[in-house]
Amino acid sequence: MELQDIFYNKQEYVETASGNKVSRQTVLCGSQNIVLNGKVIVQSDAIIRGDLANVRTGRNCIISRNAVIRPPFKKFSKGVAYFPLHMGDNVYVGENSVVNAAAVGSYVFIGNNVVIGRRCILKDCSMIEDNTILPPETVVPPFTKYSGSPGLCVGELPECTQDIMIEFTRSYYQHFVPLPQPDKHGAK
Repeated sequence: MELQDIFYNKQEYVETASGNKVSRQTVLCGSQNIVLNGKVIVQSDAIIRGDLANVRTGRNCIISRNAVIRPPFKKFSKGVAYFPLHMGDNVYVGENSVVNAAAVGSYVFIGNNVVIGRRCILKDCSMIEDNTILPPETVVPPFTKYSGSPGLCVGELPECTQDIMIEFTRSYYQHFVPLPQPDKHGAK
C-alpha cells in the first residue's frame, strides 16, 4: 500500500544535517539530553522531556502530533528518580500518545491515543493498537499485538513485521514533504 504524501510547511520545520525533521512547535525540554539518530520526524506540538533524563531514539522514527515522550520514573522514600528512555530504530508513535516506557525496542508500532505506563518494556516487532492503555511495568513480548484498557495481548504479528516497519517508516519519511512553494510569478 503506497502512502500518500504528507505535506508540511517548510518554515515550520528545522532539518538537521542527519536528516531529522523537527517542528518548531515541538517542546523539547532539556534538548542537550535528547539524541535523535537520523531521519527522525518530530511533528508539531509533540513533547520530549529530556529535562528529566536522557531520551534517545534510533533511526527512522516518527513521533506524531501531540505525542509525549517522557522518561520513566520510580518513587523512592527520598523522592523520585528518572531513568533514561531508549527507543530503537523504525518506531512509530501515533498522535496524542504518551510514552513513559523504560525501553521501546526496534520496529514497534504505537497507535493513536495510547498510554504506555511507566517502566513498560516494549520488545522488538510489537504493536500497540489505538486507544490502548498499558499498565505500569507491562512487558510486551516480540511479535505480539496489545489492545484494550488495560492493554492485553490480542494476537501475534507475522515474522515479516521487521520488514513491514522498515518499509513503513522509510516510506513515511520519503512522503513527508514540504508544501510546494509558489514561484515569483504566483504559480505553483
